[in-house]
Formats: sequence, C-alpha cells, structure tokens
Amino acid sequence: QDDPVLSQYYRHPKILEYVRSFCGANAKSIHTMFINKPPDLGTGTSRHPMHQDLHYFPMRPAHRIVAAWAALEKVDSSNGCLTVIPGSHKDYPLLHHDYPEWEGGVNKMYHGIKIDQSVVDKRIHVEMEKGDVVFFHPLLIHGSGMNKTQGFRKAICCHYASSDCYLIKIKGTSQELIADEAVEAYANKINKFSKLPVNIPTNLDKTELYTEFWRRKSRLVCGREG
Repeated sequence: QDDPVLSQYYRHPKILEYVRSFCGANAKSIHTMFINKPPDLGTGTSRHPMHQDLHYFPMRPAHRIVAAWAALEKVDSSNGCLTVIPGSHKDYPLLHHDYPEWEGGVNKMYHGIKIDQSVVDKRIHVEMEKGDVVFFHPLLIHGSGMNKTQGFRKAICCHYASSDCYLIKIKGTSQELIADEAVEAYANKINKFSKLPVNIPTNLDKTELYTEFWRRKSRLVCGREG
C-alpha cells in the first residue's frame, strides 16, 4: 500500500472520481496489487478460478466496496483476460469458497466457488485495451483464464471501501480458510527475510490477526476517517 508507484495509481484523481460514486465521499484504499500473470506451462495454473472478492475482505457492507482493475497492455482471451458472470453480484450472496479440484492444481490462496455449469456458461470475456479500467462489485462472480501467450499479462488491481465500512468476525465462516492461509504466508515471508523468526502460537485466533491486518493496511484516499 505504501509503494510509491502503486500509491500514485490508487490515488489518481480520475480513478477516485469513480470510486466516490461507489463508496461515497469518504474512501480508503484497502488492497493494491500488480498482477504479472505468467505464461501457462501447460498445467493450467495461470488460471484464476471463478470467485467473489468479498471472500478475502473482512469488512462490510459489500455495496460500499469496489475494485478498479486496470489493463497495462491489451488483454484478451489469449493472455487470460477477466471472465465475469454479468449481474451475479445481484443474484448471489457470498458463496462458500475452497480450492477447485483441477487436475493441474491451483495457486496458493486462489480459492473458487462451486456453481452450476449453466451459470458458468453465462460468463463473458472482458477484453480490454491498454489503459482501460473496469470497476466491479465484490460479489461479482469472476475469474480469469490461462495465459496462452509467451509473454506476461500485466495489470493493476486496487480495491476501495468506504471509510465507514466496519470490520466483521469471520471465525466459523468460509472466510476463516483464507485468514489461516494468509497469516501463515505472512509469517513465512517474515521468516524468509528476518533474522528473528516468527512463531505463531497455536492458541492464536488467526482470524482476529487477519482482520487487524486489513485495518492497518488501509489508506485514506479521500474524505475523512470513519
């Protein structure tokens, strides 16, 4: 969130103009990432299963959260563009997420939903030109296909939420899975670069730590704190 280049993107006035129409006058950037989808090696692991972004976020209400997904180059079905089920944010609540049973496996923390094929067949490919930005609801069912080219597919995705959104308890819900994995991954990353090892106590409620992580990483981008 404090990267000098990415912060220029999520604070861009034109982006925030649209963010305010979804989140209101008071908004925070809650998550920003540079996506560098690699060429698929034939296993299908460059795919992202159909999912809802709200699965990853311990804050509500959902209608005050929005994603801004920007193409840094031409994106189409050949290099793994977004696929979405139009209107699904209105038709479905937050569904149960888990790892899909794919023959080639799936990347860590790439959770997905199980849904009827008849619904999946309604998906459309969101082909974009360099510089295009698409905004979407956190309950929208979406994913991305394989990158079948020889180059990396580049994009920036930032999520925003109203600063009046509130954190929720996720223990005992399907979101507990991502909380456990994210805390473990964060500890492993620290241990990889730090001389002081981090050991997670067995009695620690990882969901509470995960929720605190999101509170601390959010950055106010317009208006006031909630």
